[in-house]
Amino acid sequence: MAKIILAGGNGFIGRFLTEHFTSKGHEVIVLTRKPSAQPTAARQVYWDAATPTGDWVQHLDHADLLINLTGKSVNCRYTEKNKREIISSRVQATYALGEAIRFVQNPPRLWMNAASATIYRHAQDGPQDELTGEVGTGFSVDVCCQWENAFYAQHTPTTRKIALRLAIVLAKEGGVMPYYLNLARLGLGGRQGNGLQCFSWVHAQDVIQSIEFLMRHEELEGDFNIASPKPIPNHYFMTTIRQALGVPLGLRARKWMLEIGAFLLGTETELLLKSRWVAPARLLQAGYTFQVRTIEEAVALCLPAPALTPFSGKQPRNAGFPSCQPSA
Repeated sequence: MAKIILAGGNGFIGRFLTEHFTSKGHEVIVLTRKPSAQPTAARQVYWDAATPTGDWVQHLDHADLLINLTGKSVNCRYTEKNKREIISSRVQATYALGEAIRFVQNPPRLWMNAASATIYRHAQDGPQDELTGEVGTGFSVDVCCQWENAFYAQHTPTTRKIALRLAIVLAKEGGVMPYYLNLARLGLGGRQGNGLQCFSWVHAQDVIQSIEFLMRHEELEGDFNIASPKPIPNHYFMTTIRQALGVPLGLRARKWMLEIGAFLLGTETELLLKSRWVAPARLLQAGYTFQVRTIEEAVALCLPAPALTPFSGKQPRNAGFPSCQPSA
C-alpha cells in the first residue's frame, strides 16, 4: 500500500486520481483549503497552499508520492488581479511544498508537480516535444515557466522530481468535455476559428496510467508531456463529437464570435484558438503504451451511458485529415 499526497486534490484531476488510488487500497491524503465535511474515501487535511507550516507538513513524512495540482483556474479573464492570482497560487504552493519536504525526516520518494503543455509555442508546422520543443510567448507561457522554475528551484536531493506537462484532459466526470458536448447538442458544435489549430488531448485513463508508469520507473525524472501521440485538428475533434452524439450539423464559430462569447463567459479565446501540437516523446521512448489510442475512443468514453451512437470504428464523415499536419 502506497502513501499518496494530493495537494490541491479536490479539483477535476484530483478527484479521479483519488478514486483510482483509493480503489486500489492506497492511503490517499488530500491537502485542501476547504476540507469536506462529508465522509470521503481519502483523508482531507487543511493547508493554506502558501506557507510551509501547519499540521499538514507531517503527512509528507514517509510518503511514496506527492502530486501537486494546486492553482487557480485559467478559465477566466486575464485581468491584472486574476493574472497575479494564477501565478501566485501555483508558485507559492510549490515553494511551500519544497520547504516542507526539506523539513520532514523522511521526505517523499517522488514529487510530481502539475504543469501545462501550453508552455510550447503556437504550432501548426510540427509537433513540440520535451527534447526539441520551443517555449512560446505570452501570459499563459509565463505562468508555465514561473511554475516550473519554482518547482526545479526546490532543493530536494532525496526526492525524485517530475513535471507533468498536461495536455487537455478528457473525462466523463468533468473538465472540458461537458462544455463541448453541450455545444454540439445545441447545434453549435462546428469548427472554432478556422478549425486548423491542433488539439492535443489525453484521456483521464492515460493520466492515471502514465503516473503509475512514472512511479515504477525510478530512473525517470524531469519534464514529461502527458498527451496522446495522436493530436487532431479542432475541426476533426468537433466532427467526432457530433458523430458520437448523432448530431449531423454544427454552426461554425468564427474568431470574432468566440471573442464576444469569451467576454460574456469571462474567459479567453486562447483556450480554444491556440494550436497545441504536443508529442509525448519521453513517455514513448521509456516504453509507455497509451490505453486510449484515438480521439474517437476518448469521446465515446466521455459520453453519458448509454451512448446515443456508440463509436463504430469509422472515421468521422467529411472530417478531412485525421491528424495534425504542417500548414501550407
